[in-house]
Amino acid sequence: MISWEYDAPAKLPGRGTAPQLYDSSSGHLVDTAPQSGEATLYVCGITPYDAAHLGHAYTYLAFDTLQRVWMDAGLNVHYAQNITDIDDPLLERAEQTHEDWQALAHRQIELFTQDMASLRLLPPKNFVAVTESIDSIARAVHALAERGLVYPLSSEDVDGQDLYFDIIAANTLTEWSLGDVCGLELDDMLRLSRERGGDPNRPGKRNPLDPLLWRAERAGEPAWNSPVGRGRPGWHIECSEIATSALGPEITVQGGGVDLLFPHHEFSSAHATGLTGRPLAQVFAHAGMVEYQGQKMSKSRGNLVFVHQLVSVGIDPMAIRLALLKHHYRSSWEWFDDFAPKAMRQLALWRERLSIRDQLPTEYRTDSGEILLAGVRRMLADDMNTPAALELIESAIIEGTAPPTLIRAIGDSLLGLKL
Repeated sequence: MISWEYDAPAKLPGRGTAPQLYDSSSGHLVDTAPQSGEATLYVCGITPYDAAHLGHAYTYLAFDTLQRVWMDAGLNVHYAQNITDIDDPLLERAEQTHEDWQALAHRQIELFTQDMASLRLLPPKNFVAVTESIDSIARAVHALAERGLVYPLSSEDVDGQDLYFDIIAANTLTEWSLGDVCGLELDDMLRLSRERGGDPNRPGKRNPLDPLLWRAERAGEPAWNSPVGRGRPGWHIECSEIATSALGPEITVQGGGVDLLFPHHEFSSAHATGLTGRPLAQVFAHAGMVEYQGQKMSKSRGNLVFVHQLVSVGIDPMAIRLALLKHHYRSSWEWFDDFAPKAMRQLALWRERLSIRDQLPTEYRTDSGEILLAGVRRMLADDMNTPAALELIESAIIEGTAPPTLIRAIGDSLLGLKL
């Protein structure tokens, strides 16, 4: 699937450092410099039943920053992202709106890519819809079954059988154990499973947390023929297969919002380990949540602020980007309606000051900007501290301690800001 057009980041003098990132699985900062010279990144994509809101933008911006810092360190970057264009929420929304589910998905994917392009996010090299990968996902389920990691479960509403991943068998037969990625207690896992699409109360499961790998065909639902029966894939195996097919058996960073830590990233890694014998990623990195009106921004609550709506009322996408970058990617915080206008004013001031300095005679430009560049690189190498990097840039703009051309290049290359 085609992603979106982009401007290549500006080239900076010298070379930066691959960042250390907080790894959710270990609870420590981990060096992300790959031994091979190619850094690989997989970020879980949208379920396209509604437009991209600021919570989405915040997550994707975090890993856009990671790519930019990697590239500044001289690394080749291979980025893949999926689109969950077949899932219960999409089908439910299509039924509510009396719209074909495929038409709904296509429209929302198009809007998503427009939003990402307007925010100047670097596109994935592999932008893969689940519906493009049904055959390979089904083969992955079949391979897990051959390794003794799958069991069938019948249901009254279907002729075939649903297939579940066997946690107990995986704990014995693979290098993965439940909790390796999320580090949560069992009670928390059960609660989150209920809240995030799991079915821990389904009778007949060997372990309440066993995740669905393949859903047998139900009346009125889309389904595909496969080696494991007619149906459609479960959520976690989709990302396991798409990520490893695009990027290899072990990727550098698996990214997403912190709400994906469990069950999604836990079981995506479990499935990948069952298939390849290796953990899905060296680092599991997670962005915080964005709240609005006192609660986490989510489609189910309807408390959403959409990127395209802000742009439609005249907010510069660079102001949206600036407002998001003011928060450390791992922090959870609340969006207020005055954030966008404030960022617009700040952006206008920065551009005005840079324009004024452009007009100064050459003999008044005695600064080199080396201190600014080194400082910004240092902040971003330390778990991508974008708020601190922005403070350094603002100080240089206000005090005139770096050339405007270099400030613009730093903003563009490392933070994606068009100043």
